Amino acid sequence: MQPVPFQTVVELVESLSEDEQNLLFDLIQKHRILKRRQEIAQNAEKTMESVRNGTAKRGNSAEVMADIFGDEE
Repeated sequence: MQPVPFQTVVELVESLSEDEQNLLFDLIQKHRILKRRQEIAQNAEKTMESVRNGTAKRGNSAEVMADIFGDEE
């Protein structure tokens, strides 16, 4: 499928009825929520793998930031 210019998409959406626009917006929102949930699940799996491997960093935010940036307090 060829990419569609953004302006063309806007014009197509504007040509839809109000009900069709609402349905489209609902579908887009659900798709974005599903995509974000998948990203969170992938991040959680990577984190759990790090914990299992013993490579996860632990501590409060200040401790983790100090470890990342090499700051010593």
